[in-house]
Amino acid sequence: MGAGKLPVLRVGEWVRFDGDEHQVVALAGTSVRLRSRGGVAQVVLLAFLLAAADFELLDEQQAVPAVEPLGLLETLPHEVLERARRWERHLVEVVTGRAPEAPEGAGPRPGYDPAASTLKDRDAAKAVELSAAGQPTSARTVTRMRLRYAEQGLWGLVDQRYTRGSDPVGRAEERLVTAIRAELDAQTHASTGTRGRLMRRVRTALDAEHGPGVVPIPGRSAFYELVGVLAGGRHSFGAATTRRSLANRPVAPFTPTFATRPGELVQIDSTPLDVMVLLDSGVPGRPELTMVVDVATRTIAAAVLRPAGTKAVDAALLLARTLVPEPMWPGWSAALRMSASRLPHTRLLDIDARLETAAAKPVIVPETIVIDHGRVFVSEVFSRACDRLGISIQPARKGTPTDKPLVERQFSSIASLFC
Repeated sequence: MGAGKLPVLRVGEWVRFDGDEHQVVALAGTSVRLRSRGGVAQVVLLAFLLAAADFELLDEQQAVPAVEPLGLLETLPHEVLERARRWERHLVEVVTGRAPEAPEGAGPRPGYDPAASTLKDRDAAKAVELSAAGQPTSARTVTRMRLRYAEQGLWGLVDQRYTRGSDPVGRAEERLVTAIRAELDAQTHASTGTRGRLMRRVRTALDAEHGPGVVPIPGRSAFYELVGVLAGGRHSFGAATTRRSLANRPVAPFTPTFATRPGELVQIDSTPLDVMVLLDSGVPGRPELTMVVDVATRTIAAAVLRPAGTKAVDAALLLARTLVPEPMWPGWSAALRMSASRLPHTRLLDIDARLETAAAKPVIVPETIVIDHGRVFVSEVFSRACDRLGISIQPARKGTPTDKPLVERQFSSIASLFC
């Protein structure tokens, strides 16, 4: 055994036993099936084999047949896979002497009888047959395909040009690609520049690191095309605020946040609306919308519209509104009543009589609420309200709006579909 290699008995291993070398062909419980180099098979007890005086686990090991990558085969174009299957039918006839589609009991065709010809002769015969059928093929090609089929199965017969992944940067110099990416990263928090400025900075960086002219720079058009590939999704030459926001996005978590019941997790946030309203003072201004969204049901549990500058007490009262039925307001259509919705109105009336005149909004009791670090939500008033109502506070990471994506998406929908 090699140094540091654990003596593990596996199928395919070769062992020395009873004065001869045997290959392990099967393991079943406490029994081991062995086959000697002369082709003699025997079954022995594992304990008897390991206790034999001359037992030795040899280094020689035959490769275990690999499982064909059937999932990858399904991704190939139909004509490519069909071409590989045609090769398979030809090679089966070369190896066994009988084509897969041959009738039961039919003998080998002339030139393919294993008892009357060698494998090399059958390779040559298949090459002649394929060439006569309009598919010029050499005996060496048949031999190469047969060996690949024996090693990899059907996957070995696939035209490998269709299995290679494409590199988005093509054959661009690796040092050039690295320099462009470094300059794009440095541009995240800098003022927005042009591709020409980027090209000058990349040339300067390459000359300083590798020497003048050592790393060639492609022409302007080719350079701009490469930059377009590498800058995809970065917004490198657009608005700086968008570029910094995109760069600030966190890596998606392995397990996304989810909730299995209403109220288990809710999200709260505020945003100014892109509309002008006439305030109580008679001065036009932009209102600010604060709302609570339930993660499990995607329901807006409560919302309040206030002049810009929502106070902590407004957010605290918003929590209280999630716990009580929403009353019908004058002018609302009767179709908005809870009695006209799919909610179990009759059963709910036994719990709270106020639901008789309530609007079709479910009453959701928050258990955990996700907040950002706005002064309204980190205030003592809001914290005490959550403590009084038995709601746990889960702060989002700073500068990470994706920690509360549902409420952010609701704001986006309101801005695009309503405002």
